[in-house]
Amino acid sequence: MDKHTIAKLMLSIRQPQSIASAILCAALISPLTANADDLADLIQLKTQSFLASTPTPSTITATQHFYQSYATAPNIDVAHIDTLYLAEQQATPASKQVLQTVRQMTLDHKEIINGSCWDYLNAAFMRAGVTRDTVFKGEYPYGPFVDTNEIQPGDWLYYVNHSYNDVEHSGLFVGWLDRQANQALILSYAGENRQEPARYKVYDVSHTYNIMRPR
Repeated sequence: MDKHTIAKLMLSIRQPQSIASAILCAALISPLTANADDLADLIQLKTQSFLASTPTPSTITATQHFYQSYATAPNIDVAHIDTLYLAEQQATPASKQVLQTVRQMTLDHKEIINGSCWDYLNAAFMRAGVTRDTVFKGEYPYGPFVDTNEIQPGDWLYYVNHSYNDVEHSGLFVGWLDRQANQALILSYAGENRQEPARYKVYDVSHTYNIMRPR
């Protein structure tokens, strides 16, 4: 199969929602390509189709680099890289600092912090050079619980962890994956002497009882 045939095949795929998704399509077809030059041509072809809706070519390059940097990371699902990228672009300056700091700690360095989920996020906020405001306060396990429409990227959440015996847990909110079901992408650190780096995981945050926001 030559590169022109593969290009036609890629164009027949429904248009992805982002540049990173386009690169993923190219990566899935890459075993069919003869060499790296063919793959590069495919990526260029797909990115050109986004020029009308993308502000500048430099944005495309930044998105490609972001995706390629983390596409094989073991502690984030490849399908969630878009959510992480968009969260950093849309967050307030203080929240962006925190999101970027935890990404570097988690994906770039795979750091282990002695202590719990609280210790990990506390270290991240300190490194980011930001303070935090408590913008909602309830109590585990009775609440009151926040209106989840109030949650923003970069918020430090305390919530009932329905995926693990309904214990209390805290994590950094990244973005929504299923808004109606309150399913969110969360930066989560297990702690408990597991000696595991943090991970980007999906949590039900419908019972969030405390929010601390970077400022």
